[in-house]
Amino acid sequence: MSVPNAAAATWIDRRDTLDAWLAALPADAALGVDTEFMRRNTFHPQLALLQLGWNGRYALVDPLAFDIGDALRPRLGASTSVTVMHSAGEDLEALAPLLPDGPGTLFDTQVAAAFVGMGLGLSYRALVAELAGAELDKGETRSDWLQRPLTDSQRLYATLDVVYLEPVHAQLAARLAERGRVAWHAEDCERLKRRANAREGDPQPQRGFRTAADWPRAQQALLRRVLLWRDRSARALDRPRSWLLEDALALSFAQSPPLSLAELEQRSRGQRALRSAQRSELFELLAPAPDAEELATTATIPAPVLGPAKKALAAMKDSVDRLALELDLPPGLLCPRKVLEEYVTTGDWPEFLEGWRRGVLHERLVALLP
Repeated sequence: MSVPNAAAATWIDRRDTLDAWLAALPADAALGVDTEFMRRNTFHPQLALLQLGWNGRYALVDPLAFDIGDALRPRLGASTSVTVMHSAGEDLEALAPLLPDGPGTLFDTQVAAAFVGMGLGLSYRALVAELAGAELDKGETRSDWLQRPLTDSQRLYATLDVVYLEPVHAQLAARLAERGRVAWHAEDCERLKRRANAREGDPQPQRGFRTAADWPRAQQALLRRVLLWRDRSARALDRPRSWLLEDALALSFAQSPPLSLAELEQRSRGQRALRSAQRSELFELLAPAPDAEELATTATIPAPVLGPAKKALAAMKDSVDRLALELDLPPGLLCPRKVLEEYVTTGDWPEFLEGWRRGVLHERLVALLP
């Protein structure tokens, strides 16, 4: 296929122009979609550009010029509409305010590539080189996409990100069908949509802090309380979590709460988004000890895998690796090691292993629990 130039894509900065461009698409068109966004000083990604492509027609939509959500939802959100994206997680997050439920049907080409034996986490550039025989220039990766006007180089770069989605999608869809993996791929794409459109963060964020695994239950519950507050506040203020409270400081406050507001202020100096209102709120939050209900609803932080659990983990990892080889899937796609660690230490079947993974793994893994 011929490579477009910088003027090949329609620049859209008006609602009526976007409506007309979308109206010209057939109902069953698999629409290639990509975004450019900025995430320097904010919690939420700032959508700076939306790229669309189908059948040799390309559009660069300016979300800074008008509210593009009302035009997009009827087309991308329709249950019969297929949206083709590569490594869609962050793009879906950037689009979440406009598409609260995500695209009707998502086809993620990176996920598809893993299911057809091309490896886990394959880049778009590598995928295009393999399936379309084209080399993409990534020189604008760190551009300022909020600037206007965009340069010709930026516009060409952005356009090329959707030019090859159509032929890549066609080949990957055929390979998925040949391997009988269409349903598995669709399920993982739905999981991506749910994760990107989650209105709230992880309800048990303390589980990611393995250094606190040997803390008393009360301190683990207090750590959870602090981390949930940090997440809520960061979302509300639209500032990075670390600007409110760095991880080390969250651990320190949970382990040894400040005895006065002055002490909290002293210990939290340098936190860029932690103003007096947030400091007062945090101090009040840290004061009461966790009650029985809070202790009961706080998941235990997984302990290091030792003794019989360590042997069970090794056996489970070996079983997953052998099955992945049989299925020609990356082991990390089938079941990441951290999921096995969670299972072997808690004994609770992980949410990640629901769906098609339960069908192929449950019988194998449950028999290996220590």
